[in-house]
Amino acid sequence: MNQEGVIKFNLKFKEAPPLSLSQIWELNAWRTVLFLNNLIGQDPKRYEGYGYGNISARRSPHQNQSFIVTGTQTGERSYLSGKDYTVVLECSPEKKLLVAEGPVKPSSEALTHGMVYQLNPDARAVIHVHSPLIWRKAERLGIPLTDKSAPYGSPEMAKEVKRLFEKNLVQEKKIFAMGGHEDGVVAFGRSLSEAGNIILNYLFKAG
Repeated sequence: MNQEGVIKFNLKFKEAPPLSLSQIWELNAWRTVLFLNNLIGQDPKRYEGYGYGNISARRSPHQNQSFIVTGTQTGERSYLSGKDYTVVLECSPEKKLLVAEGPVKPSSEALTHGMVYQLNPDARAVIHVHSPLIWRKAERLGIPLTDKSAPYGSPEMAKEVKRLFEKNLVQEKKIFAMGGHEDGVVAFGRSLSEAGNIILNYLFKAG
């Protein structure tokens, strides 16, 4: 199993002040729902004790390459503040590069989030959760899978996401599972509500 919480790309990070409540309130609301359903969190018995799951939202339309994402290793906290989110300014999977600024470094899955935003201009939110129920039944549920050889948070994973989009496997369902990343599932949508409800609907189907 791949080790959680390890950044596998080149990160150019600049410290900046915490985000305001107006910037993160909806992210926090959905993160709380996911946390309460054990889809985001931290458990010493799971994934070598590392935090798991993250959530992001694209910023305003004229900043279409920029998005707000939870910081690395914030999974254990039931409530996040502006100190726990950061802003990704640039994402280039081809260059294995991420540029971010904020009070905390971005989630190790930020490169995957960035690739989804690049490939789907309508996507306004991306949610990465850990769900054994959904992940183990992904094929039965008709959920597209990334190749098992692609490690989480890596340029290889970003390429796999691109492959799923190019083969038109995810545009309609707006969800995919990470074949080589135990329990990893990603959903996206035109809003946080759409992405969040996709996850919850599949959790219901899997149960």
